[in-house]
Amino acid sequence: MTHKRRILLAAALTTMGLGLTACNDGDDAASVQESPSASAPASSDPGSASPSAKPSDDGAAPAGGDVAAPGTKFKVGERAVLPFKYGTDKKGTIAVTVTAIEKGAEADMSGFGAKAKGMTPYYIRMKVENVGGTDLAYSSLRLRGELEGGGATGIILIGDLPGKCDSESAPRDFTSKGASYETCSLSATKTTPIVAASFSEGDEYSDSPVLWTS
Repeated sequence: MTHKRRILLAAALTTMGLGLTACNDGDDAASVQESPSASAPASSDPGSASPSAKPSDDGAAPAGGDVAAPGTKFKVGERAVLPFKYGTDKKGTIAVTVTAIEKGAEADMSGFGAKAKGMTPYYIRMKVENVGGTDLAYSSLRLRGELEGGGATGIILIGDLPGKCDSESAPRDFTSKGASYETCSLSATKTTPIVAASFSEGDEYSDSPVLWTS
């Protein structure tokens, strides 16, 4: 299979964050988007370290634990229950466990072309569970990297690095409580190291994401 990679320039930092991608039956596409300004730190509150109960979209309390409040901080290896929406008709509750944040080599980015020169990739590995029991088959989840000291990387990567960081979609049977799969989100930086992974999906989390740190 041919892997097409290209680099795009982001118009604004607000376009960054968690991205949802559907399965692609044709050639895989990958791109990098750089934001002209990426110095704004995340506004998560260090004091909000414990999850809080919150009803799910259908009004019922989610199974498998309380939904994490915006700004909650977890350690790598800890499980966070989160609201999740995919497309226009699929929504539910998932649990995400970030199992590793691994630093790659600059050479790994060669497939993205000349504009990726100087970028160091990071591989955010995770396990995703279906907590609410709704149909989330074929959905995809991406987390983004956070820099040491806070703030976004200013780079959006669309695609993956086969064999190093494979972005997997949920399987066909990801429709019931307890179903799970493993995937990897690719992030990169040209400056300070990436030390955290963030979930910033939806209005509640966009300004105060859930974070996993080493």
